[in-house]
Amino acid sequence: MLLQLNFKSGKPVYLQVVDQIKAAAASGTLQSGEPLPSIRPLAEELRVNRNTVAKAYAELESQGIIETLPGKGCFLKPNNSPLRKEVRRKLLTEEIDQAIIQAHHLQVPASEFLQLVRERLEALEERKRNAEEKQGNNV
Repeated sequence: MLLQLNFKSGKPVYLQVVDQIKAAAASGTLQSGEPLPSIRPLAEELRVNRNTVAKAYAELESQGIIETLPGKGCFLKPNNSPLRKEVRRKLLTEEIDQAIIQAHHLQVPASEFLQLVRERLEALEERKRNAEEKQGNNV
C-alpha cells in the first residue's frame, strides 16, 4: 500500500494514514476483506512510530472501516457504513464546510470550486473503474 505523509502539513500523521486508507477504500484500490499491512512493517515503511500506525488503525476500527481479527490482522470491512445516514451527512457537511472555507481563503471563486469538485469526483470514479477492471483481470 502506497501512503504518502506530509510531516509539515500540520495534520496529525495518524489522521493522514486514516484519510488515505479511507480514500483507497472509496476508490476501490483497497477491496472489502483485503488485509491491511501489519503495523510494524507499515510503520517502518512510513518511518513513523508503531504507535502512530496502531492509533490510525484503532481510529479506522472505531469508525467501522476496518476490523481486527486476532492473530490474523486488520481487514477492510464491507462497504456497509455503520453510521446512520444523518450522521454520515453531518460528517460530510463538516468536511465540505472546511473545503469551502479553505477555498474562500485561497480566493477561489464558487464556479471554479464547483468545477474542481466535479473533476475530483470524476477522477475518483475513474480510479474506481480502473481498480474494478484490474480486479476483474486478476480473477
